[in-house]
Amino acid sequence: MPNPDAQAARGLLTAAAVRERSHEMLAAALAGEVAEWRVDLPKLEVAADLTASVVREAYPDLNVPFHARWRHFTIAGRDLWDAHATAWTHQRDTARAAFDLAITSVLLDAGAGMAWRYRDVATGAELGRSEGLGVASLRLFESGALSADPDDPLRADGLKDVTAETLGQAFQVSASNPLVGLEGRAALLRRLGEAVGRPGDLFDVMAARAVDGRLPAPLILEVLLAALGPIWPGRLSLGGVPLGDCWRHRAITRDDATNGYMPIHKLSQWLSYSLIEPLEAAGIAVTDIDGLTGLAEYRNGGLFVDTGVLSLADPADSGRAHPVEGELVVGWRALTVALLDRIAPMVRERLGVSADSFPLARVLEGGTWAAGRRIAASLRADGGPPLKVISDGTVF
Repeated sequence: MPNPDAQAARGLLTAAAVRERSHEMLAAALAGEVAEWRVDLPKLEVAADLTASVVREAYPDLNVPFHARWRHFTIAGRDLWDAHATAWTHQRDTARAAFDLAITSVLLDAGAGMAWRYRDVATGAELGRSEGLGVASLRLFESGALSADPDDPLRADGLKDVTAETLGQAFQVSASNPLVGLEGRAALLRRLGEAVGRPGDLFDVMAARAVDGRLPAPLILEVLLAALGPIWPGRLSLGGVPLGDCWRHRAITRDDATNGYMPIHKLSQWLSYSLIEPLEAAGIAVTDIDGLTGLAEYRNGGLFVDTGVLSLADPADSGRAHPVEGELVVGWRALTVALLDRIAPMVRERLGVSADSFPLARVLEGGTWAAGRRIAASLRADGGPPLKVISDGTVF
């Protein structure tokens, strides 16, 4: 007999569930039923003005690429991955290697902390945050440290042997250059290796789901969530199904076993966006890109706090450190997803573009993420987020 709790749990492992419940959170907040947050929707105009301005400044021709990990493999116009893109004879071998890199790199992309920097010897660039993590993870991949075959370094089938020491050396970590959640990142890669063997094999799983050479983007996420569910530490499960980046919040009400569950799946959706390009390069057309949601991370969420769209009910909370599983952070992240849906058409209107030509993946890249970083730098000396979140390096 089917397990009804497991069936209900699998319903949480979709982008549609993230979107539906995030908008439920927004409706509750607007009704004053989310204790930690207040919402001022008219201030979305300010956030949209800033975002459109940042897009026009960075992309005067409005030719904005998708929000994807591949953006972080470019330094001063030099695409560091491009040097490897012709290393394989067959498109599908290239795609498997690109999956290996993108999946490991994205899972290493949780917030680095404000003190960490990476100096790239080959280019002389010194980078922090996502850009530094991106280049450091690319160099780690190039070194063969993730491969089980010394004669074939550009693959990631040796993840079960990754240690914090391996990552620490590759990411130039020291007492004076600390990286948040180093052991958590290494453990995540080991669990990834145990769960899937070689991440690049997920390309074949997704390719098999394509119909007439077309694959809806939400299916990318569903494959990832099914494959990666076991790798996340200390997370909720329901009916034996691991739920990943899914948390509890009292504002979400249902009459089944998923009552109070708020799925977010930030890293997995970031990864879904990042797999679109290697899939398309292999001849698979990715459709329904707006079926994915915006990303609940601190740049997008910070944009809404820093422009006054979101404000803390208790201003003293701005000075406290908050657990990632707490309702204040869960509410902030869910509200961020819903507000990204609200701001996207406003940004498009200001830019004079259509939803078809400027999907959410471009709004994010152009975009809300960059605008969040811009306003954070103007308000705080370290350019950090407006909230302090206690994280193990596997969420933000």
